[in-house]
Amino acid sequence: MTLVAITGTPGTGKTSIAGELRSRGCTVVDLSQHIRDNGLRGDFDAERDTYEVDLDDLNDSLDMYRTDDVVYMEGHLSHFMDCSMIVVLRCHPDVLAQRLKSRGYSDAKVGENVQSEVLDVILCESTESDIPVYEVDCTGDDIAYCADAIQGIVSGDGEDRIPGSVDWSLEMDKWF
Repeated sequence: MTLVAITGTPGTGKTSIAGELRSRGCTVVDLSQHIRDNGLRGDFDAERDTYEVDLDDLNDSLDMYRTDDVVYMEGHLSHFMDCSMIVVLRCHPDVLAQRLKSRGYSDAKVGENVQSEVLDVILCESTESDIPVYEVDCTGDDIAYCADAIQGIVSGDGEDRIPGSVDWSLEMDKWF
């Protein structure tokens, strides 16, 4: 089975890269859509402006995609699923803030997500599993390059993309 999690802080490029992979003929599961289509949304958390999701139920619902083929799943919860590898998309905090502001995120939500990126929250969550984890810096707008990098990782060419290859720690003073 090759179920590949594509995860990252909101705004790092998950949806754009998933679209590129689809255009190349790859099977990509949009976890947000999958959650809606399969009635997996829980209660609305107004404070966090999101719906709760039972991760065990979500994981069980993905059994249909656990085949011998490569299947990508895109979403900020994908690294919590049983998969073969995790690719964490990263983005420079300044660029990430611009992307999120252009989406209409509140200043508080922009700050929360940028701080999450600076502190490597999703990367740390991902490395807590026994699943191989890789990083791809998606700061630039070259979606094809990022998709190539992910497909290269799946093909075994990820030695230069191990956790720690992207480091925003020098941005800490600016965002905290």
